[in-house]
Amino acid sequence: MTTVMDASCAFVCCGEERDTDKAVIVRFANGSVKNPDRLDFSLYKNTDETNPRKKNRRILVAESDRLSYVGHNFGAGSLKCNNLCKYYVGVLNKQTMQMEVHNAQLFNMQPAIPGETTDTAQSQDTTQTYRDKVDSLIEAFGTNKQKRALSSRKLNQVGSDTLQHAVDKAAKTVINKKGLEALQQEVADAESQGELALHLPPCSADADKQENVYPFDNLLSPVEFEALEEAGSKMAAVTSEELQKMRDDGGCLSVVRHLENLPTADEARVKTARCAFYLSLLLKLVRQRSMTRKFGQEEGCPRIIQTKLFKTFTVETFNSGRLQNTVSASMRAKIAAYCLALLLHLGHMTADLTLLHRDLRITEARMIEVAKSMGLTIIRPARAKADEAGLQDNHTQASLLLPLVKYEQFTERRKRKKCTEDHKTRQDKKRTVKKGTARIENTTNKTCLLLYFVDK
Repeated sequence: MTTVMDASCAFVCCGEERDTDKAVIVRFANGSVKNPDRLDFSLYKNTDETNPRKKNRRILVAESDRLSYVGHNFGAGSLKCNNLCKYYVGVLNKQTMQMEVHNAQLFNMQPAIPGETTDTAQSQDTTQTYRDKVDSLIEAFGTNKQKRALSSRKLNQVGSDTLQHAVDKAAKTVINKKGLEALQQEVADAESQGELALHLPPCSADADKQENVYPFDNLLSPVEFEALEEAGSKMAAVTSEELQKMRDDGGCLSVVRHLENLPTADEARVKTARCAFYLSLLLKLVRQRSMTRKFGQEEGCPRIIQTKLFKTFTVETFNSGRLQNTVSASMRAKIAAYCLALLLHLGHMTADLTLLHRDLRITEARMIEVAKSMGLTIIRPARAKADEAGLQDNHTQASLLLPLVKYEQFTERRKRKKCTEDHKTRQDKKRTVKKGTARIENTTNKTCLLLYFVDK
């Protein structure tokens, strides 16, 4: 194609050109160069010519006595205009007065300062996560609120790392001191006790005496025991009519049992009477859904005992715009464990589980589960004949023996009676037989003769 512009000049389009034949147009970022003849240009290409993305990459270097310039057609510093449009450069042949048009590409030449390349590479670190990049932007351009939030988050991260380091160090110290096998055994013992272990009274499993396994002072402190003096005196002076009324009302059979057999010695009698009053409060509390400040006032409950019941056996919940002290299911299990520990001290380290589970209004299986979690020995009554069983009331006992018993955690599954297909088929066939007929049915298991009679 020839385009005539003037009598003395014409454009001539060259044939097909390759990417390597493109002309180079340079632009210096810091201004124009006064003496371009003194620049020594070098063009470098990527050696990986099989990769379609890398084979067209070029780096242009212009060197002078004072400064060097570098430009490339890829990366962040390259000109995007090479991808948006095509550039051409014309070369005029003065002899033939024809101008050849060639494809061209632009290079933005930037001065290469020694030592700046390393800093640029570090600033363009590709290993930074998205969170790190966002934090860098907040530090540079964020608002004061964003900067305060970033500083607070970094401080919390440092605190959590310090805490994790301290926990790891403490764990290593405990492992080196006790040994890994001993710690694994402690974990196994804790898991074997189950969920009830969180609600048991303070226990000293290594105690040399039975009374020190569940210390009495942990159930009732000396101050609390002295506060029950007046209430214990009233409990010791109950008449037989009052005991019969308590027996008829139910819910305090364990208390009645000990009041009927009060010791004659003064010290033991006082202790039994005071513990019986405290036990009656626990049995009354277990039947309540929530506890108010009026609880125990009719029975003459001291304020210190009432406060103990609030803190130990209730849970604060928010209901209808106010705080309430409720007795949850876990707290009922805790009350059962404390009642059992108290009965052990009253009964020479033996307690009647049958009476206690009736007073607490829980199942006997649940009561035995609490006793097992405390490491007690379960004494079940011997099985008697049908006639003898109706005459006597067999009770299950729990005794504290050293060393404590460690029960394995076992979850029992009830077996459901399955109805076989043969049984179902037999029942369906029975429904289809008319009255007054006799037939024989053959099944896979046995042969059945079905007779049906009709009254005339």
